[in-house]
Amino acid sequence: MPSKRSYVSPLREQGATRTRELILRHATELFAERGYGRVTIADIASAAGVASKTVFASVGSKSDILNRIIDEGVVASGYEGATQHILGLRTPAEVLTALAHGTRLGNESQFAVHEAIHKALPVHEDGEALWERSTAAYRDALRDVARHLHTLEPAPFCPVEETADLLWYWFGPPGWRTLVVESGWSWDRAEDALRRIAVAALY
Repeated sequence: MPSKRSYVSPLREQGATRTRELILRHATELFAERGYGRVTIADIASAAGVASKTVFASVGSKSDILNRIIDEGVVASGYEGATQHILGLRTPAEVLTALAHGTRLGNESQFAVHEAIHKALPVHEDGEALWERSTAAYRDALRDVARHLHTLEPAPFCPVEETADLLWYWFGPPGWRTLVVESGWSWDRAEDALRRIAVAALY
């Protein structure tokens, strides 16, 4: 006799997805505003309008929530499409202009995610692994851009590895945060300044 297959309701699946998205959105906002260490599952549940057990069932522990926020933030930043566009450009000026704009858009759109990560690092049980998890793809993309710059004329005066490190120093999340959050610059001003600094320093 054939076994009965369990029925999965599309409406129930959609509802579960919406609940998960709601929880992650409110968790991101709370982590960014208060800091990871000062937010509890009960706080997240209250903000999302659900029970604490629903948070655990939908996303997991507080650490699980932060990991999910990081993973979804990396994808949502659009770094893959931006990198592919940049790798198709044929002059250093075009590359650095696009890099300044692309990293600006990614950091601006994912500002709450980056703030949540930044404030979690000092209190997270494994801050070093958390930072590596949140930045690995970003750094790899900048290395790809550095290698691309060295195939163009003129090439940067420094070695490829140094170019990659400098791109991270200027265009990584810490650089943007220093100017926009700590110094109060507008995103437009920061984008223009970082582009000019990169062009002047590399060429």
